[in-house]
Amino acid sequence: MAKLLGISGSLRKQSFNTALLNAAKELAPAGVELEVVNLHGIPLYDGDLEETSGIPEAVAKLKQKIIASDGVILASPEYNSSIPGVLKNATDWLSRPPADITQVFTGRAFAVIGATPSGFGTILAQDAWLTVLRQLGTRYWAGGKLLLSRAHEAFDAQGSLSNQRSKEELEKFIQGFAQFSAQS
Repeated sequence: MAKLLGISGSLRKQSFNTALLNAAKELAPAGVELEVVNLHGIPLYDGDLEETSGIPEAVAKLKQKIIASDGVILASPEYNSSIPGVLKNATDWLSRPPADITQVFTGRAFAVIGATPSGFGTILAQDAWLTVLRQLGTRYWAGGKLLLSRAHEAFDAQGSLSNQRSKEELEKFIQGFAQFSAQS
């Protein structure tokens, strides 16, 4: 069984990116488990805090979930043509101490998806993530793209993905990433 972790880069209750991950969880094929998590409770990175208190509990728990997974999907909004601070902040914490990078990131399958109300998708944020994920030594999956533009039209009032074409694209993406994650 492929075990995937989806991390939403938005803190909003009605986040399109969290909804996208929840839809992916529903569309995951047999033999693929997708756990969806958010970043609530992770403080801003502060080296002094790390030195005096160590790694915050929320970060330690997220690290363990990543380590237990075969692959990680970042659902990244695009803020001001780049990556959201909350998700970058979590990534900075996850890379501390530096000795943990190997266990958390190096060689682990990662992919980035995104949903936005704009018409341009999240292409700039996804591109910006490449530098970060490359630096951390991940195995970035470039075999599929998922840039959900006009997300406010793709989800119904309950937050379910209602656009059939988007569902098909997401299902294909999850299948491909699960296969990639299973490879060593």
